[in-house]
Order: sequence, then structure tokens, then C-alpha cells
Amino acid sequence: MRVVVDDELCRGHGVCAALCPQVFTLTDGGYAEAIVTDIPPALEGAVAEAIDGCPEQAIRLP
Repeated sequence: MRVVVDDELCRGHGVCAALCPQVFTLTDGGYAEAIVTDIPPALEGAVAEAIDGCPEQAIRLP
């Protein structure tokens, strides 16, 4: 499983980083960034929650 954050859509709500800090972080500018793109199976559920919880729908699976 791979995941990306669309920089054009992200508004820096931070929901993804709160739900799955092992995969997402906020940059110095306050926007989300995937720090792990190849998601281990143990984190797939948390990443799915982050995708569903993103208010801007900025996180996707390529």
C-alpha cells in the first residue's frame, strides 16, 4: 500500500497526523506530508482512517 498527500488540496487541518503520526506529519508551513509512502500492513487501518477523516480529501492511494 502506498499513500500520497495532494499539496494542492491540503489545508493543514492535521487530522491525518493526529490519527497516524507514524505515517503523516505537518511541515513547518503547517501542511500534511507523508513521511512513509510504503505503508506496512500493521498501519493500513490507521491510514485508511486518516484518508476517510481528511476534511479536504487530500490523501489518496495512487
